[in-house]
Amino acid sequence: MRSQLYVPGNNEKMVRKSVGIQADSVVFDLEDAVPQQDKENARKLLGSLLEELDWGKRRLCVRVNPTYTMDYYRDVLWVSEQDKVGCVVVPEAEDGLLSLYRTTGKDVEPLVETARGLMKVEDLVRQEGVFAVSFGSADLALSMGGEASTLANQYVRTAVVVAARAYGVEALDRVFFDLKDVEGFEAECRWAKGLGYSGKQVIHPSQVEVANQVFSPSKDELEWARKVVELYEAHAKQGRGALRIDDKLVDAVHYRMAKRLLESYG
Repeated sequence: MRSQLYVPGNNEKMVRKSVGIQADSVVFDLEDAVPQQDKENARKLLGSLLEELDWGKRRLCVRVNPTYTMDYYRDVLWVSEQDKVGCVVVPEAEDGLLSLYRTTGKDVEPLVETARGLMKVEDLVRQEGVFAVSFGSADLALSMGGEASTLANQYVRTAVVVAARAYGVEALDRVFFDLKDVEGFEAECRWAKGLGYSGKQVIHPSQVEVANQVFSPSKDELEWARKVVELYEAHAKQGRGALRIDDKLVDAVHYRMAKRLLESYG
């Protein structure tokens, strides 16, 4: 998932609009985007729109309310009956993911948003049913008494992506809140990609195209990968290991990286 777009579950116009937005995944938000008094209406509205609209092959998710609220249990019961919803996004995730997966039959995406959640990130991603993980710097800052800009640092990002990759889980970078700062958003996407993230959580359609572009390989990157695979395999048949391609040293790890890129995008 290069881009995962959040859409308020109580906003009919935005839910309908999301059909035409080319995000790889859409998250219908029943948590922060929906006032407490409107949560039941949001579930009813979203249920009817899910029956009516068609998002094609895009992965549809629902962000439920935190596990310590009664609305969490109402959300879980409701989402378990939605055939088009493929995954549940869990805010402030710390425990209970296995029971959620087995109860709903949906994939699970935990959000690391508390100090305890960050300490437990490895336990979270190794749970059965977890397919992706992300983190929320604002909620994490609230939990720790810090500032969101500070808690979007390299330590937090690295801890999340290392745990994810260790267990074969997709890692999605945090939301970027400044919608006017396109250059800053793109720079953060590139930094996250360099750390190993496969995509970005986004909150506005204007961010989708940038995220899709950054987290997709360029034509030159694909051509380079094909060249590496072809020459390395020919070299290996002659009993040789590392070789020089266009004045760059290429060995087994570069070959595996090229193979992985072509398997995903080639």
